[in-house]
Amino acid sequence: MAQLASYYVPGLYVEDHAIDVPLDWRGLEPALLAMGLTMRAGAFPDPIPGAPESLRLFYRVLAAPEHAHDDLPLLVFLQGGPGGEGPRPTSPAADGWIAEAIKHFRVVLPDQRGTGRSSRVSGSTIAELGMRAQAAGADPARAQADFLKRFLAPSIVRDFEYLRLTAFEGRPWVTLGQSYGGFLTLAYLSSYPTGISASFTAGGIPHVPASAAEVYAHTFPRMAEKARQYYARYPEDAARVAAVADRVAAGDVALPDGSPLTVARLQLLGSDFGMKPSFERMHWLFDHAFEDGCGDVPADHLGAALSDGFLMGVLDRTTTRANPLYWTLQEFIYADGTTPPIGWAAERERAGRPEFDVDARPLTFTGEACFPWMFAEMPELKPFAPAMELLMADTEFDRVYDPVRLAANEVPLEAAVYFDDMYVDAGLQLDTLSRVGASHAWVTNEFEHDGLHGDTVFRHLFEEALGRGALARALGA
Repeated sequence: MAQLASYYVPGLYVEDHAIDVPLDWRGLEPALLAMGLTMRAGAFPDPIPGAPESLRLFYRVLAAPEHAHDDLPLLVFLQGGPGGEGPRPTSPAADGWIAEAIKHFRVVLPDQRGTGRSSRVSGSTIAELGMRAQAAGADPARAQADFLKRFLAPSIVRDFEYLRLTAFEGRPWVTLGQSYGGFLTLAYLSSYPTGISASFTAGGIPHVPASAAEVYAHTFPRMAEKARQYYARYPEDAARVAAVADRVAAGDVALPDGSPLTVARLQLLGSDFGMKPSFERMHWLFDHAFEDGCGDVPADHLGAALSDGFLMGVLDRTTTRANPLYWTLQEFIYADGTTPPIGWAAERERAGRPEFDVDARPLTFTGEACFPWMFAEMPELKPFAPAMELLMADTEFDRVYDPVRLAANEVPLEAAVYFDDMYVDAGLQLDTLSRVGASHAWVTNEFEHDGLHGDTVFRHLFEEALGRGALARALGA
């Protein structure tokens, strides 16, 4: 374990650390590697041409200043995503759950592999890997695809288990999973339940068995409903959005990074609709969409210029330069072992729903769904395009969940299920939880998908678990 720095931000004591982990965990076990045993069990996986053998895993440890050197229980945060780095808090209140957590725990904030200060994956790194593979006489797209498979849940939870064993003396810890972090929670409970003393999740219980097609069949109607709610809240925006969409469809509109603004790109703005106050953010974005006039729709809107501020706002809200793995891995988080080809599941679902057509008015926005055009038009995603075509046709992925072990689970699991969640269907979450031992669901319509970031959700889950006696092992009581 390498400590890189220690310092304070307002209200928090912070330590920065990093360790090395294998790129490819196949045939390796964290417990054996922690003891220095590097022999792989079973068939040795073929090395990925052009890829490194190991990655750097960066993590932070937070504590309340008064507990900076106290031996408190550990809580590890499983970040949402995929492709999201760990929080960078400016104070305990900046991410509401942290203020409550540091009262009881030392908080571990890893940057998942491929993100943040861990070994990052970006368009440039994936392109460089392809060039190295080609120089070695290998198929660059195949090498890139096999490399990207190493950045899914089975690898992430093995990183965390190895981190627990090596950096924290093997002490069981509490996990808190936000969104995709709930997927990681069930993956962790499927593989290394003895490493966890209790688990919390917020808006992130995956359906087991996993199916991308099933997920989008449930979430596309929610996307459409969110759009209807937005226009009901701000009726005048239906005409304004339609005018912008018509202007964009007329062509010759570019975003500040040079990429084309299309109606499909405009629809991506709906990805925000699962968070509060998204309707207001959308309303104020379109408030100054056109360069001339006082915000009204110009009479000749097909020839009107869109404002620089609006175009920058669209770019800011739709680019994934900071986390390109978000769209790249979006559908593969549903791949569990041997599976039918995913084959652009969201695109297939969208094609059967005319209300999402780019010519439909009022314009219906999409949500958390990736589409083939993104890898042809968005500069940060273009380098991933060849690998994506192979991954969408692949049928073999690492196993993620163990339904038998989950049914017999004894680790207390407290799950916040948001009834109106646009991203992770509440019904599917509850169906899974009905088959996970020692699990309890708190179903609420008070929050959207980002409810954990306020000051209520984690405190509620913690108090529920505490009152049930589910934290006796975690807190050493």
